[in-house]
Amino acid sequence: MLTTRIQTSTFKSFSNSRQLCKRFASSNPPTLGIPRESINLWERRAALSPIQVSELVKNGVKVLVQPSNRRAYLAQEYEAVGAEMREDLSEASFIIGVKKPSGLSIEELIPNKTYAFFTHTIKAQPDNMDLLDTLLERNIRIIDYEKMLDQNGQRVVAFGNYAGIAGMINILHGMGVRLLALGHTNPFLHIGLAHNYRSVEQARQAVRDAGYEISLGKLPPNIGPLTFAFTGSGNVSIGAQYICKCLPIEYVKPSNLKQVAQSGDPRKVYAAVVSRADHYERRDGGGFDPDEFNAHPDRYISTFMPDAKLLLRPYTNNSVPGVPSLPHHLLACCDISADPGGSIEFMQTCTTIDKPFCLYDAEQNVSDERVDGPGLLVCSVDNMPAQIPREATNYFGSRVFPYLKQMLTSDASTPLSEFKADPIIKNAIITSNGQLTSNYEYIDELRKKNEIARKINMRSKAKKQVLVLGSGYVVPSLIEYLARDSEIAITVISNSKSELNSLSNSFKSIHTKAFDVLNDVAGLNEMAPSFDLVISMLPWKYHPVVADVCINNKVNMLTASYRTPQLREMASRFEEAGITAFMEIGLDPGIDHLLAMELFDEIKDRGGIIEAYHSYTGGIPAPENSDNALRYKFSWSPEAALSTVLNGAKYLKNGHIMEIPAGGALMKASKKMDVYPGFNLESYPNRDSMVYAKLYGLEECPTVVRGTLRYEGYCKMMQALIKFGLMDNNSHKLLQPQSPDLTWRELLCKLNNVSSSDLPSLKDALYEKIDGDSDLFKDIETLSIFSNEKVIKMGTPLATIANLLTKPLSYLPYERDMIIMSHLTDVMWPDHTKERKLVRMVAYGDPALGRAGFAMSRTVGIPAAIAAKMMLDGEVKQKGIVLPLSRDLYRPILKRLKAEGIYATESSKILSRN
Repeated sequence: MLTTRIQTSTFKSFSNSRQLCKRFASSNPPTLGIPRESINLWERRAALSPIQVSELVKNGVKVLVQPSNRRAYLAQEYEAVGAEMREDLSEASFIIGVKKPSGLSIEELIPNKTYAFFTHTIKAQPDNMDLLDTLLERNIRIIDYEKMLDQNGQRVVAFGNYAGIAGMINILHGMGVRLLALGHTNPFLHIGLAHNYRSVEQARQAVRDAGYEISLGKLPPNIGPLTFAFTGSGNVSIGAQYICKCLPIEYVKPSNLKQVAQSGDPRKVYAAVVSRADHYERRDGGGFDPDEFNAHPDRYISTFMPDAKLLLRPYTNNSVPGVPSLPHHLLACCDISADPGGSIEFMQTCTTIDKPFCLYDAEQNVSDERVDGPGLLVCSVDNMPAQIPREATNYFGSRVFPYLKQMLTSDASTPLSEFKADPIIKNAIITSNGQLTSNYEYIDELRKKNEIARKINMRSKAKKQVLVLGSGYVVPSLIEYLARDSEIAITVISNSKSELNSLSNSFKSIHTKAFDVLNDVAGLNEMAPSFDLVISMLPWKYHPVVADVCINNKVNMLTASYRTPQLREMASRFEEAGITAFMEIGLDPGIDHLLAMELFDEIKDRGGIIEAYHSYTGGIPAPENSDNALRYKFSWSPEAALSTVLNGAKYLKNGHIMEIPAGGALMKASKKMDVYPGFNLESYPNRDSMVYAKLYGLEECPTVVRGTLRYEGYCKMMQALIKFGLMDNNSHKLLQPQSPDLTWRELLCKLNNVSSSDLPSLKDALYEKIDGDSDLFKDIETLSIFSNEKVIKMGTPLATIANLLTKPLSYLPYERDMIIMSHLTDVMWPDHTKERKLVRMVAYGDPALGRAGFAMSRTVGIPAAIAAKMMLDGEVKQKGIVLPLSRDLYRPILKRLKAEGIYATESSKILSRN
C-alpha cells in the first residue's frame, strides 16, 4: 500500500537523521524557524511536522514556530514537543518553509538569513522575479527544493504522490456534480473534495463506496461504461491511480479504450496508462525512440491528434425527456500539473481550491466558472497537496529531514565557499551573498530573453495585427479592450517616449515604438503592410496623411474623429483599394450617432415624423473638480480641445439655415441649457449639423442642431482669450523656437498693441476689451498670463496658451471627469400626438484606473475598440468609408457598450394630443 511505503520512508529517514543530530548536538546548535504559510488561504502545510520537530529538539536544536491558526498542525502540538511559538523569527539562522510568503516585507523575508522553500524562479518565471530581486537585495541564501537532485537528476524533496491523490479525489467529485448538471444522478455525488476528508484512507473509503454502487449497476446505463486515461507513470500518476483503484477498475491498453467505451461492462470502469510511446511515432515510420524524441521532437507526430476531435463530438444516441444523452465523449480533464498553456493548451488559468472547476467551451474558446452548460469540465488546482495537509507535511518533512543538519550550519553572511554541504544541498542554492550562484547565473540572461520572447510570442501567436498611431488620453481604454483578446497583437507608435513607457508598464503584451509619424511618412509606409488594421488616434488634421498610407498599402483604417471634407474626397480611393475606413466612432462623433439612429429607426418603424432634433455632448470635469477660470479641464489633447472654439457651425432652426463663421464667433452663439437642471450648463453649436440631417434621414426635419456642452462661464472666458489674441491658430513670428525670449506680459502687450509693458497699463487695456467685466477679469488674472514668466514658444498663440494651461487644467490623480450627452427629439405620431423624447447619458471617470479611467477615454476609446474588433472579426462587411449609422453596426456596438457600463436612459413627455 502507498501509506505503508510512505511511513517506511519516514522512519528510515528519521533513523539516519537521529545520528546526524546527535553528532551535531555536541557543538553550538543553531536555531531553526518555521514560518506561517501565507501564500493563500488554503495553504495549511508546514515543512516539518511536530514529530520531526521533536527529533530536532531532543538533539539540542532550538525550533521557533511562527503562530498560525490556519496550519493543519496546531500550535499546542508543536509546543508539546518543545518548540517555541514566536512571531519574530529573526533569531533563527535557518528558516524552512514550503511556499514563498504572500508578501515581500522585511518581516517575511529577513535579510542575511538562509531560507528553504519552493521559489519557482529557476525558469525566470515572470511572476516571481520580484521575489528573486528581493532575495538578492537582502543577501538571502535560498535553497530551492526543486533543485535538490540526486545523482540521477531525480528530486529528493517533494510531496510525492499527494498531488495525484488529491487531484483524483477532486475530479471524481467534479464528475459527480457535472453528471448531475447534465441530468444524471450518479455514485460520484457522494465523493467530496479532497480537503473534506481527515485522511487519505477516509477519502479512499468514500471512493470504494461509490465503486460498490457502480458494481451494482447503479450508474445510469446511458452514461457508462466510463473510461479513464492517465498520462505518464510518475509520482502524480501513481497517486491518482492509487485512488482510482478503489473503483471496480480494469486496466486495458490505450488502443483498446475505444472498444471498451462502446461495449464494455457498465458495472466497471476502464483505465489506460498512456505513455509517449502510445501516441508518438516517427513521421517516416519506425516506432518511438525516447532519446531521439527528446533531441528531435520535430521528427515525430502524435497519432492522438487526428482522433482528438471525436472526444468533443456530441453523442448521437437518442434521448427522451428526463433521460438526456451526454453532450460528448470527453466529460472531464484534471490537469494535476497545473501548467497554464502547457500540455492542456486551452487551460490558460489555474483553478483554485475554493473554485476548483470550470467549463471549457471549445466552440467559443472560452472558460466559465460553472458546472452547468456547454463544455468540458476542467480541474487545474495548482496546490493540490495542500488539501491533504497533515499527511503531505509528514511526507515532505521526512524527505527534507536528512539534510537539516547541514542546512542548519549555513551562515548567509559568509561566503558560499565556506559552506560545507552535500552537493545535493549546495547545488540547490539559487542566491547567496547578494548574487546568483554560478549554477543559476543563466537566470539573468533567461529573464531578458523571456521578456523579449514573451512579446515576440504574443505577436507570432496573434492572428490579427493592429497598429495604433498616438499615445494620448484616450488610447489606454482602446488598448485595454483590444488586449483582452490574446489573438490581437498591438503595436503603438508615438513621438512621446514618456507616454509609450506608461503604456508599456500598464499593458505588458503590447509592443511600442518611438516614431514620428508626420515626419517619417516613408517609414509609416514601410510598416503598414505588416498590419491588418491601422487605428489613428492622432489629431484630426493628420488623418488624411494616414489615410493615404492605408490606401497605398491596402490596409483597413479606423479613426474616432470626423469624416472631414478632405477625407470625404478620398472615399472612392478607399473603395478602389478594397479597404474599410471606419470613422466617427468615438463619443461625439460616435456614441451620439449610435443613440440617435437607434431612436430614429424606432420612430420611423412606428410611423412617426421627427419635427425637431437637438443633440448636445460635453466632456467636462465633475462638478467638484470644476473650480477654475474656465470651469474646464483637459481629458484629451489640450490644443485640440481649445481649437474647437474657432470652428464655424451650420444648423437648421425652424426651417432656416443658420450659419456661424469660423474664427471665434461661435462663442457668441452660446445659450444656457437646462437639460440637466442640477448642472449650470451652456451650449454652442458644433460644426455642420446640416451634414447629419442628410445622414440621419432628417431632410424634412425643420430643426437639426448638434452642439457642445460646457459649464456656464466657459464661452465668456474663451471670448476674452480670443479678444486678447491668444486663440490665434496661425504661426506667429514671436513664438518660433529661434525667436528672442519674452515674458507672458510682454507677449500680451505685443499681441494687443499696448506700447507700455507696465502691468497697470496692460490690465487697463485688456479690461476695456472685455467691457469692464470685473468678475471675468478676476478669473483671467488666475491664468498666469500677466506674469513675468518666460513663454514656452509653441509656434502659434493657440498652441502656446494651450501649453500654459495644460498643467493647471489637468486632472489630479483623485479627480474625476464627466461625460454628458443629451438627445432631445420632437415626434409627431400618426394620430397627431406630439411627444418629446429625451435620451440622456452621463458617465463619470474612475480615478483609480489612471488615464484609462477617464470618462472621456472610455467613451471615445471603447467604442473605437469595439468597432476595431468587429472589423478584425469580419463583422464589418462594407468597403470604403463606413459610419456607424446602420442597424447592423449600431445595435451590436450599443450592446457591447452596455456590457462595459456605458449606456443611456430614455424618457418622454406628451406635448399635445389631437
